[in-house]
Amino acid sequence: MTISVDDAVACLMEHPDYRLLKRLDPESVGGPALTQGTVRRAAIIDTETTGMDSKTDRIIEIGIVVFEYAAETGEIGPVVGHLSALEDPGRPIPPEAIAVHHITDEMVKGTRFDDAAVAQLLEGVGLVIAHNASFDRPFVEARFPLFTKLNWACSIREVGWRDLGYASPALEFLAYRTGFFYDGHRAEIDCRALLAVLARPVGSTTAGPALKTLLDHAREKTFKVSALNSPFESKDLLKGRGYRWEPDGKVWALELDAINLDAELAYLKEKIYGGANAEVQLETQDARVRYSERSGKTERISI
Repeated sequence: MTISVDDAVACLMEHPDYRLLKRLDPESVGGPALTQGTVRRAAIIDTETTGMDSKTDRIIEIGIVVFEYAAETGEIGPVVGHLSALEDPGRPIPPEAIAVHHITDEMVKGTRFDDAAVAQLLEGVGLVIAHNASFDRPFVEARFPLFTKLNWACSIREVGWRDLGYASPALEFLAYRTGFFYDGHRAEIDCRALLAVLARPVGSTTAGPALKTLLDHAREKTFKVSALNSPFESKDLLKGRGYRWEPDGKVWALELDAINLDAELAYLKEKIYGGANAEVQLETQDARVRYSERSGKTERISI
């Protein structure tokens, strides 16, 4: 006895011991035209590069997918533009980079990004989303200065996948949890996969799609606290609490949300400075500078 693929799929989907994954159809990503509320445009961006250092490495592929969304609800509308392009970095692509994205020197030879096409695609876009914006934003802004004028959001940090019960924020894993798979590590398909993930609800109590959670966090200010002149013997406490050593400033620093700021300042005063009067540096960040190599408003405050 044989059954059709559709019947087999329907049978397995109804069985509690099985989960099915469907290959993502890139052209199907996005929703219908939005007719209510404030409709805005955002761009999802992904890059493939020659390496990890934005100061010395170069972008060799860029993917951009522009879509409309409802500002109040995060509902995702149609894709209204897209771009996928290669650029010759003017140097051999390292083998370890090729092993990740499979882009070779022959594929990029003589190619160049069309800056005018990128600028035209971004007309009307108010928000740029990247899955790990701390990586993509410095690369993109070094190659396309117009991106410095846009707000950015990170679909890893500003959704908070682990807090919502996801074991990993890796895009491929999120796709599996969403119910699809795709051939990743090329820029535009990664953008479309991320849009498909952001369109779905997350968490048992979260209202609306994942994009709504991202938008709510992106609109908030965050802070970077630097523990100035912290005692050397406190380094393990700071490291264990999530502070990172910044060699340029020779200081331990932590990024946090506004809701946690007062508690963190109290912790520093009591546990790091032993209750003594001290100064810390506070940098206020918003979506215009967050994840970039530029600083927000910086001040010293006494605690």
